[in-house]
Amino acid sequence: MKTRSRNVIDVREPDEFASGHVPGAVNHPLSRFGARSLPSGKPLVLICKSGGRSASALNKARAAGRESVRHYPGGTTAWQARGERIER
Repeated sequence: MKTRSRNVIDVREPDEFASGHVPGAVNHPLSRFGARSLPSGKPLVLICKSGGRSASALNKARAAGRESVRHYPGGTTAWQARGERIER
């Protein structure tokens, strides 16, 4: 995932997000998720810890008519397993 060309939206809760997230990601917790309030103008990548919540958020975004949205299937767990950096 190239974080420079996409907006990364982390749908975990704020405490999880604070424990470590993809560099440049913005926190938009699933518990308060509103697809219409997502940033527009760039493709979005939704991420969570392992992919379940981001898949749920993806379904909500698509139901709201957002087409340029996808999710990172393995979440931050897979991101870190690939040796990618996280920030706190």
